[in-house]
Amino acid sequence: MIYKRSSDLFAEAEKVIPGGVNSPVRAFKAVGGTPIFVEKAKGAYLYDVDGNRLIDYINSWGPMILGHAYEPVVKAVIEKAEKGTSFGMPTQIETEIAQLAVSMVPNVDKIRFVNSGTEACMSAVRLARGYTGKDKIIKFAGCYHGHSDSFLIQAGSGAVTFGSPNSPGVTQGTAKDTLLATFNDLESVEKLFQANKNEISCIIIEPVPGNMGCIPPKAGFLEGLRDLCDAHNALLVFDEVMTGFRLAKGGVQELLNIKADIVCFGKVIGGGLPVGAFAARNEIMKQLAPEGPVYQAGTLSGNPLAMAAGLAMLKELNINSGIFKSLEEKTAYLHNGLEAVLKKNNVIHTINRLGSMISIHFSETEVVDFETAAKGNNETFKQFFHGMLGEGIYIAPSAFETWFLCDALSYGDLDDTISACDSVAKNLK
Repeated sequence: MIYKRSSDLFAEAEKVIPGGVNSPVRAFKAVGGTPIFVEKAKGAYLYDVDGNRLIDYINSWGPMILGHAYEPVVKAVIEKAEKGTSFGMPTQIETEIAQLAVSMVPNVDKIRFVNSGTEACMSAVRLARGYTGKDKIIKFAGCYHGHSDSFLIQAGSGAVTFGSPNSPGVTQGTAKDTLLATFNDLESVEKLFQANKNEISCIIIEPVPGNMGCIPPKAGFLEGLRDLCDAHNALLVFDEVMTGFRLAKGGVQELLNIKADIVCFGKVIGGGLPVGAFAARNEIMKQLAPEGPVYQAGTLSGNPLAMAAGLAMLKELNINSGIFKSLEEKTAYLHNGLEAVLKKNNVIHTINRLGSMISIHFSETEVVDFETAAKGNNETFKQFFHGMLGEGIYIAPSAFETWFLCDALSYGDLDDTISACDSVAKNLK
């Protein structure tokens, strides 16, 4: 495939945008080469500025569950835009989508809309601290909750020490309140609670991580976190920016029957437009301003375009209960096909999958946490990424990202993807 126009546009962008991109992973730093510039998308396909058609397995990092340019969503945005794009005042549609979201998600009474998943997670942690009166939080290595200071923390010298900043601009004072645990390892969490008695406000976790590839939780792990939070008067915060309304109508809480105290959502709740939200029970949410003392605000929170898009998307997901089974079946079909051709070509790998999230790790080790995910062969992934791109298949340009399927994918698309994988696997070193 030819990407001359993309290369030219990237060169222009680098002159006025840091690194030529507005989000780092888009820059292809992890895989080499020049990022692809998209002109349009429809259904399961991306169309770039050089005229190439790509089968899309990013789907805007998750929210395009029904495919790109889904007609009811597009129509809702156009109709709302004709009436004005932003008011900074309450609108009826905010209540409509709030009522629908609360009815779909277990264990929540109220929801507050914000502008991104980052903002939702940041606000959820502030709310947890305000509600419990405690400062420290536990997060897990490899789980990504946005670029708020509290989350940009790397491991300290041991399981019971606090972390240190992994980005300039994050202070040691902020880092000392973030404790790092190991995903799928309850003992690492217990040690942190014992070493920081009565200081931990919450655990925040991607219940099914997508930022170190897809990593399903081991049986009993999330249940154990729930028990630890109950025992230590801490809140359990589920970051469902990726999994919410994707793995089930009610997200992981519904899928795995685990109750969280606060749940965070991202782009899907706005039909792919810039939006986020966090939700909880009444006794927690009443701590938020203007009802309570925990301050959170935003001029564009609940903006009419995102609310219209999100309402159209959630209505379809709420009515069409078979969508989740359909997505799971397509993902299983893809998994089986990829597994077969990689084995046939003697490519060392392991595949993780849950629902409509799937990832290939070029490692012979079972991938259960960040440490095991990091053992994958990145050179093999780079070859695989560019090989698949050459075959018209677009996956995330990073070995540490899940693939997301949309229901617009046909079984013909899946067969084409499996066939492409077969061709690429023959040349992997």
